[in-house]
Amino acid sequence: MHLVVDGSPVPASPGQSVAAALLAAGILWLRCSPRTGAPRGAFCLMGTCQECVLRIDGLARPACQVAAQ
Repeated sequence: MHLVVDGSPVPASPGQSVAAALLAAGILWLRCSPRTGAPRGAFCLMGTCQECVLRIDGLARPACQVAAQ
């Protein structure tokens, strides 16, 4: 299976988190800080820090808490 990120396919395994799939594909920057523009990546990988919040299927969600489908 794969995810579509900015129009490009990213390989993923069923049940793998979106953040894990992106990191495995070498995508380290997940978003930019709205205040400073600095790149942000996954940090805690357990949903506490909110650094990996992405728009997934139209909703802002922590990528480490969303399973690839």
